[in-house]
Amino acid sequence: MTAPVYPAGHQLLEGKTVIVTASAGAGIGQAAARRCLEEGARVVISDAHERRLGETLEVLRAEHPDAVTAVPCDVTDEAQVQRLVDTAVETFGRLDVMINNAGLGGTASILDMTDDQWSRVLDVTLNGTFRCTRAALRQMVAQGGGGAVVNNSSVIGWRAQEGQAHYAAAKAGVMALTRCAALDAAPHNVRVNAVAPSLAMHPHLVKVTSEELLADLTKREAFGRYAEPWEIANVMVFLASDYASYLTGEIVSVSSQHP
Repeated sequence: MTAPVYPAGHQLLEGKTVIVTASAGAGIGQAAARRCLEEGARVVISDAHERRLGETLEVLRAEHPDAVTAVPCDVTDEAQVQRLVDTAVETFGRLDVMINNAGLGGTASILDMTDDQWSRVLDVTLNGTFRCTRAALRQMVAQGGGGAVVNNSSVIGWRAQEGQAHYAAAKAGVMALTRCAALDAAPHNVRVNAVAPSLAMHPHLVKVTSEELLADLTKREAFGRYAEPWEIANVMVFLASDYASYLTGEIVSVSSQHP
């Protein structure tokens, strides 16, 4: 298959302030932060890994000097989540978009899975998305309403995969949270949607997934390749933008996967 062409920005998020969680490293989070900057947004990047966060900030600031800052944040800690939102507002004056990308995976048979393994994945992936969504919505309502929340779910929230009971449950929970939060936020003109990627390649996935499984998953994709992280980010940008003004409570599958 022909490699996809990286699209130019069109100022879809001009003047908006965006937070992107788990945006250090080389995965979907950093791609989302970069795409938001290229679309004219002011961006607050966040991650629990402070060294990688600093390195990412340095790279993005070289490209967008006055439009990006960083705040370390562990999404399992409510106080840190609130500080993240408060800092975004103090720095850029308001919050318009929250992209909840933080998540934790792993592979374990439910026969062998410990309570700690289960709880850790749920706390980062589902509870962390809840904490960030709640903090963002409270800020958006306090500003007078308007804004968008974009959550990162997964097709595993719909489809079974061996060894993924904790991750699948968390991502299905993100889908349900998205749909219900959308109804709570609608009277305040705030939209809440999610993306559900199938296979987006990044270094962390390579570390935790066998070559055999990656090859099998790639074969299931209609295009015969995995998605680039920025292809997922493009859909996040769309959902964050005014082009998605009538979409809320939706889970958009960013996938070419077939059964």
